[in-house]
Amino acid sequence: MRYTRLKKNTDFRKLFKRGKRVFSPHITLLYAPARVHAMGIALTKKHGKAVKRNRLKRVIRAAYDRNVEVLEDAYSVVVLPKAGGEIKFADAERELVSCFRRMNSSCQRSKDS
Repeated sequence: MRYTRLKKNTDFRKLFKRGKRVFSPHITLLYAPARVHAMGIALTKKHGKAVKRNRLKRVIRAAYDRNVEVLEDAYSVVVLPKAGGEIKFADAERELVSCFRRMNSSCQRSKDS
């Protein structure tokens, strides 16, 4: 793993209050600049029973870990999958990479200003 996991409620609350958002069809990312890469996943019971929620978390963690090097800077990120359907690994990976690219471009614009 090339990132730490967000586990504390205070870390999640900070990102929900002050974080910026990036959207894709199945995933919403909340992010803020940080010293090290950190990631957490927020799910509710609307996503299904425990087996389905745990599978969704495993898929997202694997896709995130595989593509975290796309990020140019370190961020704290909360991944919010949208309730409804199951996300396949390829879809999760593609959507995370597109969100990462938008995060990089928005932070580049803020640094240039």
